Amino acid sequence: MRQFIAHSGALLDLLGMLLIRDLDARYKGSLLGKLWPLVTQASQIALYTYVFAVVLRVGVTVEGLPNTKLAFGIWLFAGLLPWLAFTGGLTQAANSVIGQPNLIKKVVFPMSLLPIVPVLSSLVESSFGLVPLLALFALVTHHIHPTVLLLPLVWAVQILFTLGFAYIVAGLTVYVRDIPQTMGIILNIWFYLTPIVYPRTAIPGRLRSIVFSINPMVAFIDAYRNLILVGRFDQWEEFARTTVFSIIVFTLGVSLYRRLQPAFADVL
Repeated sequence: MRQFIAHSGALLDLLGMLLIRDLDARYKGSLLGKLWPLVTQASQIALYTYVFAVVLRVGVTVEGLPNTKLAFGIWLFAGLLPWLAFTGGLTQAANSVIGQPNLIKKVVFPMSLLPIVPVLSSLVESSFGLVPLLALFALVTHHIHPTVLLLPLVWAVQILFTLGFAYIVAGLTVYVRDIPQTMGIILNIWFYLTPIVYPRTAIPGRLRSIVFSINPMVAFIDAYRNLILVGRFDQWEEFARTTVFSIIVFTLGVSLYRRLQPAFADVL
């Protein structure tokens, strides 16, 4: 038992070191440094608000928010945050193994950590977006819902969901280098099948239940919007199904990665 605890502690320390190194490497030498994620997220709020609310005039009524273009931007960005964390982690995880051939060829290095690092890094970066989002929400409504404290629960399930796919694409990319490009096309289609830039009601009723039942990202986006903007969460049954699905995807992803892992050093 002591050996297991010591081994787990060592792995966590190594994961923390790799995570910090990855975050530092992204902004090393830049003038703004770690402020870049905050600047990027704030600029995306402004850009998407202008494109969809001003140019395309897409409107949505949000409970607790006034019907203004600024409110639309807040609603839109609340849905973008989980999507950015998911796609950012997944696209970077695809190259996490082939981008570290020196580590792969070290027998003692725990290769299972490689896909975890970009997933956690993307989640940390996307969490920077909570700062301008909550600031704008407080500016418009003059309060912040205490339900935002439940977001770590959503993050835990989202990490499992993203990691499952991250292990799959990271392992397969070692053998099939077309995976990252193929995944980019799939994610573009997936984006427009998810109610991020448009409300749920925009999808016809007959198709809505079908599309949402096969799209787990809807549960994460609803969770973010309800916990941050509405102050309550009524879709517990839908989120429970997504949690079960996330556990299944994670289990399958880890299993596939472990089966492919022994030949990584030979292929690279």
